[in-house]
Amino acid sequence: MNKTIDRSPSLKKVPLRYCPGCGHIIIHRLIAEVIDALNIRERTIGIAPVGCAVFAYDYFDIDMLEVAHGRPPAAATGMKRVRPDSIVFSYQGDGDLASIGTAEIVHAANRGENISVFFVNNATYGMTGGQMAPTTLRGQVTTTTPKGRETGTAGYPLHVAEMLAALEGPSLIARTAVDSPANVKTTRDLIERSFRCQLENKGFSMIEILSACPTNWNMTPSQSTIWLREHMMNEFKLGVFRDAGKANVTRG
Repeated sequence: MNKTIDRSPSLKKVPLRYCPGCGHIIIHRLIAEVIDALNIRERTIGIAPVGCAVFAYDYFDIDMLEVAHGRPPAAATGMKRVRPDSIVFSYQGDGDLASIGTAEIVHAANRGENISVFFVNNATYGMTGGQMAPTTLRGQVTTTTPKGRETGTAGYPLHVAEMLAALEGPSLIARTAVDSPANVKTTRDLIERSFRCQLENKGFSMIEILSACPTNWNMTPSQSTIWLREHMMNEFKLGVFRDAGKANVTRG
């Protein structure tokens, strides 16, 4: 069999141990490809917190920093200010960024810190057992909402991209997904744009990436892809919500 693609140099030559159908595998690959394409590997520092995102330091062959739950934007701010020539990105899940780390992400964005944030949204706490997350959909069953999320007691799904896009500090805020070849390509393009924002000193950027979690959704990988398209994308619209100097638009 002819090899059609090689492992990116910015990924270690080890097997990834994420669950079958998990989007982290694809997203890792895309980030590594962009790092290599931009020739910034020796300058790049990745920051990951608690959650499934923490495994990133096992797979990226770059400098990585593990920090406390929710604190990557604060750590990235300090790292970038001390080492302004470095390319600093945080890699975070929704239980991390949208819950315990809400203050950090809001204020880093509002200050326009010159960092890149990659926010993986799978609408659940993946590592700790599938509990309700801030992004869990209305009516979605989790281990802590066995009858489905009720807005009267648990509130509504948190739309992070839209919230941050309302601030003046960010240069680029977008939401994409990794459910199809077309969206994977879009995701790669947006990841590259995020890094370029940093390279050009344009300030804060965040790419929210919708991703499946078949294990905690109690679905097969193929079922989870369908559910993501029919339910998550209906709640979390894909598109660019803030792009400094351009009109901001969304797409269904």
